[in-house]
Amino acid sequence: MSEGGIPHRTTVYRTLLPSGRDDGGAIQAALYAAPAGQVVMLGPGTFIVREPLLISRAVTLRGSGAGSTILMKPNGARARTSTVIAGTSGILAPVDPGSYSYDAKPIIIVGPSRWNNGPDSSASQNLRVDSAQGATSIMLDSTAGFKAGDVVLLDEASGASWQPTPAGFPGAAKVWQGDRVAWNMHLPVQPGDDNAGADAGGPFDQTPGVLPKSMSWFARADRPTSEIKQIASVTDGMVTFTSPLTISYRASHQAQLTPYSTDPNSGRHAANARDVHIAHAGVENLSIIGGADGALRFQTAAFSWAKAIEVTQWLGEGVAINNSFRIELRDSYIHEGSWPQPGGAGYAISLASGSSEILIENNILVDVCKNMVFRSSGAGSVVGYNYADDSFDFDNPGWVEVGINASHMAGPHHVLFEGNLSHNADSDYTHGNAIYLTFFRNHLTGQRQRLVDRAGLRTVGLAYGSWWDSFVGNVLGRPRRMSGWSYDDPSMVLTGAMWGQGGLGNIWMLGYDPERWSMSADPKTLATVIRGGNFDYLTNKVVWSEGLQARPLPASLYLNTKPGFFGTHPWPWVDPTGETKLHTLPAKARLDAGAPFAAAPGATQ
Repeated sequence: MSEGGIPHRTTVYRTLLPSGRDDGGAIQAALYAAPAGQVVMLGPGTFIVREPLLISRAVTLRGSGAGSTILMKPNGARARTSTVIAGTSGILAPVDPGSYSYDAKPIIIVGPSRWNNGPDSSASQNLRVDSAQGATSIMLDSTAGFKAGDVVLLDEASGASWQPTPAGFPGAAKVWQGDRVAWNMHLPVQPGDDNAGADAGGPFDQTPGVLPKSMSWFARADRPTSEIKQIASVTDGMVTFTSPLTISYRASHQAQLTPYSTDPNSGRHAANARDVHIAHAGVENLSIIGGADGALRFQTAAFSWAKAIEVTQWLGEGVAINNSFRIELRDSYIHEGSWPQPGGAGYAISLASGSSEILIENNILVDVCKNMVFRSSGAGSVVGYNYADDSFDFDNPGWVEVGINASHMAGPHHVLFEGNLSHNADSDYTHGNAIYLTFFRNHLTGQRQRLVDRAGLRTVGLAYGSWWDSFVGNVLGRPRRMSGWSYDDPSMVLTGAMWGQGGLGNIWMLGYDPERWSMSADPKTLATVIRGGNFDYLTNKVVWSEGLQARPLPASLYLNTKPGFFGTHPWPWVDPTGETKLHTLPAKARLDAGAPFAAAPGATQ
């Protein structure tokens, strides 16, 4: 984080032990009373927490170690059964949450409140002129109400209109699409669309001219391209930020800057309802079990973190990061969600609602429906050196779910994935597209570890609308495990849709739509992708595509030196041009050793 990383806090305000009864009140009282910069310490044992703990001040909630200190919500999500799903290696069958009652609340909230905090559209200001990618300042019609230190939202409208779909799309329907944003909305309406109706004027639900509700699920209405910034200074007509813009914002797309506000009745926060982001709050060294509206939620937070935590047995998102800026999630183990089924109940990590400049590093993410989703969020974020595997749909476990990705609602852009190990990289189109994603020095195996893969086998996939994505310096596939695979899916190189007909799996599967297999590959996906310096175990070659010249690869795109958590392990651990292609990823080594929180030999933090 730009403010020096996670602080090492040593002053303990109070140490609490489990009572055997509901411990939520005692923990909450300590969180409210602890002076800024101090620690509320939880001893070993299981703490019963029925209502969410709210961390709305600059304090740390710290346990005595994940697995030792447990926060348990007894009236929340249920554990999996003891029945192993057929064809898997020890993955347990879940209990349908529709079969039991539960209290739909998280266990921890870092922020001013669970609800009623977000961008205040009544105070938005228009950009006077376009602002370029890389700029640190914007010009506004008025800077009234903005001040240095504010965390604010910058966004623009999609500018969408009805556009033609690729050949083979059912009924030659048109798609509601702009130059950056492609909504999963069509004319005529298609199965799986996020709009209930459509006419020549656009998509709608019930009333023509009224935007579909889905356009405002995770963004201001029809404004999914966004990023959250912190203001460094304000002068007449100009706002300067502490970090550069990741993409340009255009006056022709009604670009606006918007402050955040909160319901003053939420309590326990600043009297000024415009000072809403909770900063410098942390959660460390504990397990969280039973969350039923997610487990840990960063709701309108900044410069805050979770470190060395375990999250298991939850509904929703294991860790949710909404309306937040510069959050760090690291060294954690998120696994075995209660309901690994499409529909939002089984995500390990979720970024949403503009969350930007997030660092997700050195985590283990396994046995869930989706390892991660990014919904109208992610600008300037890094997903680095995580082990993400065994994502699946309980109703169809043979279909290979998305691995590392920054997608699942229109709007994500400019996210870096570096040094991860996953069964694939992809970008879905379920609720719209994502753009400008970079995948560097990852190992993408194409095969999940504990499930039998029967459909959708790929090391890299990109769904429709995945534009301007880059894949450089990755290692693809597994040695001596790629017999029967093809390099490019036939639909990428031949006329027509022949998805999956080239062999058992594909190294590259670009431009597909899993709801419309009759559609040819998205030509814009193929025209804008960059593929360079990737080694694959099918051809056993380093391949430079799209006319790129071979060149040396930097060790990292975001680190200046070897990270301390690698210890004595070689780094970079993925080396497509070296004699040894793959070394040891600490997160995977920890899981394989049955010690998911053990430091690597020689590691420093």
